[in-house]
Amino acid sequence: MDEHSLEEFRRHWQEELAQAQALRKLRRQRRAEEAVGRGEQASGYLALAQGLLEGAGRPPAARATPAVRPEAASCSHSPPVLEGAGGGEQLVDQLIRDLNEMDDVPFFDVQLPYELAINIFQYLDRKDLGRCAQVSKTWKVIAEDEVLWYRLCQQEGHLPESSISDYSCWKLIFQECRAKEHMLRTNWKNRRGAVSELEHIPEAVLCDVHSYDGVVIAGYTSGDVRVWDTRTWDYVAPFLETEYEEDEPGMQPYVSFVRINSSLAVAAYEDGFLHVWDLRTGKRPVHRFEHDARIQALALSREGATVATASAFDVVMLSPNEEGYWQIAAEFEVQKLVDYLEIVPDTGRYPVAIATAGDLVYLLKAEDSARTLHYVYGQPITSLDVSANQVAFGVKSLGWVYEGNKILVYSLEAERCLSKLGNALGDFTCINLRDSPPSLMVSGNMDRRVRIHDLRTDKIALSLSAHQLGVSAVQMDDWKIVSGGEEGLVSVWDYRMSQKLWEVHSRHPVRHISFNSHRLITANVPYERVVRNSDLDSFATHRRHRGLIHAYEFAVDQLAFQSPLPICHSSCNTMTGSNYDLALAFPHDRI
Repeated sequence: MDEHSLEEFRRHWQEELAQAQALRKLRRQRRAEEAVGRGEQASGYLALAQGLLEGAGRPPAARATPAVRPEAASCSHSPPVLEGAGGGEQLVDQLIRDLNEMDDVPFFDVQLPYELAINIFQYLDRKDLGRCAQVSKTWKVIAEDEVLWYRLCQQEGHLPESSISDYSCWKLIFQECRAKEHMLRTNWKNRRGAVSELEHIPEAVLCDVHSYDGVVIAGYTSGDVRVWDTRTWDYVAPFLETEYEEDEPGMQPYVSFVRINSSLAVAAYEDGFLHVWDLRTGKRPVHRFEHDARIQALALSREGATVATASAFDVVMLSPNEEGYWQIAAEFEVQKLVDYLEIVPDTGRYPVAIATAGDLVYLLKAEDSARTLHYVYGQPITSLDVSANQVAFGVKSLGWVYEGNKILVYSLEAERCLSKLGNALGDFTCINLRDSPPSLMVSGNMDRRVRIHDLRTDKIALSLSAHQLGVSAVQMDDWKIVSGGEEGLVSVWDYRMSQKLWEVHSRHPVRHISFNSHRLITANVPYERVVRNSDLDSFATHRRHRGLIHAYEFAVDQLAFQSPLPICHSSCNTMTGSNYDLALAFPHDRI
C-alpha cells in the first residue's frame, strides 16, 4: 500500500469515526424510544477494510518497503503511520476494535423491534438479565427495562400492591427488597429483633388466640375480647364491646373461640352466643347469633365475610347479603358432634366448608346438602386443614388391622383421595397445608416429631425430633419451620440443614403459631381456665396460670433479650406498676 492510499484511508477513517461518535451521542438520548439494533451501516469501513486486505495480499514486489514515514516519525505530537504489510494488519485490527465498540452495529443479522425483544427477555430471571446487561450497550438497555424488573418484583412478592409508575427505577427497588429479605433472614437465624409480651387482663385466664397479618385477637375467662395490632410500636389493644348486661360484672361466660381476618373479628361464648365485629366501623358488634347449645367449632374465611359455627348436630354458615345485613347462608345437619371446622378459601359466591365429626368428614356446600367425603368406621379424625383445592386430615388407625396413623389428602374438585402420607405410631395433632410451599405439607405428631411431606411422591421428605411432648402447632415457609409443643417450647428450624436455630420456653402448651417474613406470633394457652380466688391477689400465681402471648419483630436490629419490658411500653398515667408487685414504677416516657 502506497503513501497516498494510507493518507486517503486515514482521512476516511477519521470522518467515519466522527460520524459514528455523533450518532452514538444522539442515540443515547433517544435509545428508550427507538428500535433495537437500528445502527448506521458501516459500509464505508467494510469497503475500506476489504480493499486494505486485498492490498495486503499483493506480491512482495508491489508493496512499499519503508516501514515508517520519516516526516511522521520526526513529529513528536502526531502518531506514526505504519506502512507495508505489518502496518496494514495493525490498521485492520484497530478497525475491528473500533467496530466492536460501536453500538450502531447489531450483534446479529436479524434486527428485532424493541417490544419483541422485551417479550423475549421477560422469560429470564435476575441472574440471566444481569449477564445479558454485560453483553453490549444495546442489550444493557433492554435488560434494564422497567417492565422486566417490575415483573420480577411482582413474581418474588415484593411490593405486590404497587404499580409500575410508583417508582422510577425498579431494578434499584428490587435490589433493596433483596437486601431487606437477606437482613430479615439473618435476624431470624440469629434471633435478632424485639420481643414483646402482649398485655394481659388482670384476674382473667387466656382461653383462645388467633391472628391475621400481625393483628391478634384473644378471648378470656372474664368474657373480654381484645385486639392488638402488632404492626404499631405501642401495641394498643382496645376491648371489643359485647351486648351482655353491664350491671352483672363477673357473670359473663367464658370465650370459647376467637377468629379474625382482614375486616372481621368473631368470638364464640360458652353459652352458645356468637358476636361478630367489623373492625372498620367500630367496637360494637354488627351481628349477634344464638345457638341452643354450646358452640363446639368456629371458622372464619380468610378474605371473605363468611362465618361457620357448629353446635350440637347443626352446622350454620353466616354471611352478609348485598345490603349488609347478616343472614344464614346455609344450614346442615350431621350425625355426630363436630370436632374440626374449616372454610375453603376462594370458592366464589357460594361458601364451602369442611367439617369432621368422629370418623366422618363432611363436604358442606351452600345451596347443596351435606355430603360425606370420607368415612372409615372406628378411625377418628385427629386434625384438619384445607387449601383452595385440597383438604388434609389425620386419621387414627384402630381395630384388628392396624395400618398406622396416616394423613389423607383429598381433592375437593374430584372428591377423591389423592395421597396417603405417613405411617406413625402417634396421632397427627396438627397439619398445615394452606401456608406450606407448593407440593409440600408440614405436620406435627404426638410422637414428638415434625414431618415434611412431599405431595408429589407421597413420601416423608424430612422428620425432626422436635419436642419433649407432643407437637401442638406447626407452620413452615420456603426455608424454616416454627413448631410448638405441649411442654410450652417454641422451636425454629432451618429444615434445609435439619438444624435447630433457637428455641424459647413458656409454662403452658403452645396453641397458636403464625409468622411471616418479619413477624412471629405465639400463644401459650393453659389447660385449666380457672384460678382459685385466694390466688388472684398474688401476681406471681396469676402469672403462672393466665397464659402468654408473645410478638417477635425481626425487622429491627435489636437483640431479643434486649427488648424493653411490657411495663416500659406504658405511659406515665397508667398504674401498670401495681401488677408487678412494685411499690413505685418509672415507665419509659413516650417521645
